[in-house]
Amino acid sequence: MIIVDRALQAREAAGQPIRVGMIGAGFMGRGVANQIINSVPGMRLAAVANRTLGNARRAYTEAGVESVREVSTQDALEDALRAGQPAITEDALLLCRAAGLDCLIDVTGDVEFGALVTVEAIRHGRHVVTMNAELDATVGPILKRMADEAGVILTAADGDQPGVQMNLYRFVTSLGLTPVLCGNIKGLQDPYRTPTTQQAFAERWGQNPYMVTSFADGTKISFEQAIVANGTGLRVAQRGMRGLDFPGHVDDLKALYDADELRALGGVVDYVVGAKPGPGVFVYATHDDPKQRHYLNLYKLGEGPLYSFYTPYHLCHFEVPLTAARVVLFGDAALQPLAGPVVEVVTTAKRDLKAGETIDALGGYMTYGQCENADVTAAQRLLPMGLAAGARLRRDVPKDAVLTYADVTLPEGRVADQLRARQDALFSPAPVPQP
Repeated sequence: MIIVDRALQAREAAGQPIRVGMIGAGFMGRGVANQIINSVPGMRLAAVANRTLGNARRAYTEAGVESVREVSTQDALEDALRAGQPAITEDALLLCRAAGLDCLIDVTGDVEFGALVTVEAIRHGRHVVTMNAELDATVGPILKRMADEAGVILTAADGDQPGVQMNLYRFVTSLGLTPVLCGNIKGLQDPYRTPTTQQAFAERWGQNPYMVTSFADGTKISFEQAIVANGTGLRVAQRGMRGLDFPGHVDDLKALYDADELRALGGVVDYVVGAKPGPGVFVYATHDDPKQRHYLNLYKLGEGPLYSFYTPYHLCHFEVPLTAARVVLFGDAALQPLAGPVVEVVTTAKRDLKAGETIDALGGYMTYGQCENADVTAAQRLLPMGLAAGARLRRDVPKDAVLTYADVTLPEGRVADQLRARQDALFSPAPVPQP
């Protein structure tokens, strides 16, 4: 990561900045825009697409850019890009097809829309940095396969907790240790939170109540830990993860885990509520060499068998542009599926659900997501959380029950469902490790 800053400075000095297009201009997107425009030499935010054009313009004006060009055709966008004129549009597919862009950043968080633009971007040879963990955890493996075949990179982002975990995982691995747990630190976990209970918090920070609810009810962290699992091969120890409540430091939390059990499982992803330093991430690792364990003890990491490494923060939009630089300048992805899914996010009833109801959006009133190992999900035909919104219930489902495909009728014609069918056909479930 340290080499990225100088590589960007070199691009700036050469007058050859990386040209980035951004899809989505909500709370997080505006932060990304401000970061690129004001703090990242060697990179330009060349275009922004948003379904509400005013929000695309706002992403620029809040960052101090007043002169932007509205475009609605491919030719008009390409003209703006050649002229170095920032462009805004309601049509995200224009960015996906633009030859004048080096990389796209998806900041939407919507599974179906994210699937549509990602497929189009890959088809037209565009690299994609996605902050859309919901999409990644649902159909990331098939999209990654499509990107590989097209010779482009699709990756999750630095700054979000999955990317921070993966950077830490790579660092720990480079030291010769074996990571056996990748952890996410949360301040709150309540599966029954709703947009009503989270309204005040959302208004305070200018965020979407449904998105905020997905953080609180465990859906978002499930998507995040699923993509970490898919990028490392780690599993979950149980449905929903252990999710310990622990008010102390993550260095001390490791006493609640058994190293032999973690090894037998092949390593796991997990989260903890209330630990310090939050909201950071941590990795627990082992080392087989007693000589190196002696040095680790000397360096104050303890006697083992688990060694604790952590990053005390995640800085979301501040780091996302660095991922675009890694992709364009070095061909390096922050986080991708290794192959097929290892961990899935399954749909769980937040309340008693009735036949005939239509499931609302992620972070809504009806469902929450939980992690489950992919072999179990496949065997039981559990409904992926990323496909649940818009599904119509065929029968009653009690509160806290996990939904199956047989419980719902999916909407017709969705790109995400087509991708999921291809993914299921292509990848067999990960085998269950033998103790």
